Amino acid sequence: MRLLMLGGTEFVGRAVVEAALARGWEVTVFHRGRHEPPPGVRSLIGDRTTPDGLAALADGEWDVVVDTWSAAPRAVRDTALLLAGRVGRYAYVSSCSVYAWAPAAGYTEDAAPVTGASATAEQTDYARDKRGAELAVLDAFGEERSLLVRAGLILGPYENIGRLPWWLNRIARGGPVLAPGPRDLPIQYIDVRDLAEWTLTAVQAAPGGAYNLVSPPGHSTMGELLDACVSVTGASAELRWTAAEAVLDAGIEPWTQLPVWVPAGSDLHDALHRADVSRAVDAGLRCRGVLETVADTWSWLQELGGIAPQRPDRPAVGLSPEQEAKALAG
Repeated sequence: MRLLMLGGTEFVGRAVVEAALARGWEVTVFHRGRHEPPPGVRSLIGDRTTPDGLAALADGEWDVVVDTWSAAPRAVRDTALLLAGRVGRYAYVSSCSVYAWAPAAGYTEDAAPVTGASATAEQTDYARDKRGAELAVLDAFGEERSLLVRAGLILGPYENIGRLPWWLNRIARGGPVLAPGPRDLPIQYIDVRDLAEWTLTAVQAAPGGAYNLVSPPGHSTMGELLDACVSVTGASAELRWTAAEAVLDAGIEPWTQLPVWVPAGSDLHDALHRADVSRAVDAGLRCRGVLETVADTWSWLQELGGIAPQRPDRPAVGLSPEQEAKALAG
């Protein structure tokens, strides 16, 4: 198989490239040259935001293109139109954020309404940018030749958002750790490598259209995630489980200051951790255990000296030591 990866040097794109190379695929990576792609690929340089930025893609044919773009939808529109006659199928890594807020618990790809967007728009906000890019792919390739991968929370090696790296580094410091409860709070996420494997398999064999892509309900809990962090770091950390009400009363922001966690019963928890993924499971989704995801992320983080890369277009996450100490004291 011949894969064209748009991006491919960081997080999701890199995981897709490595998975394709492991399958023996021929891989071309189109990127801006800011980071080195994995060895063994053909590298094409271009910037989709500039005039003539797609010149390197003027020639060539591929069986599959995978795209992770999350800015102006018009960049996806221009790319998809350019490639429509020379690529078999187009897989776009989208997001569950495209659903109109707030999707009800158990939402499916067909039942939940999506946000309004345009395939020709400039950059606006994350949800509309992702939905606009979906429309761009559908316009150029049609539903059967399109695969819309609506990912939820993505964790694993190469993470450049900082959620799991923050928890790992915090727990590695040891001492009392503010653990937002309850311990058995269900969470949904997708290991970036499971996302990559599923996407490469589905783009060959699954019907076109949209798929929610996170772990099935019941796959893991907040307690299992943080226990895994304690285990793999070997730290002398004490998880102090704190009721959601006390966390919120302390003025702590869910999701951003305490990554991954959002209080049970909230619209945010329903949207982030209660999606229906039956369609993806039927198309072959398999998710590794939380301990493997955490352990491999810790190993990668250690190779980097403990400092994870940070996307410049995303805010830093995590709770300051002062805020945590105050909340624990309270």
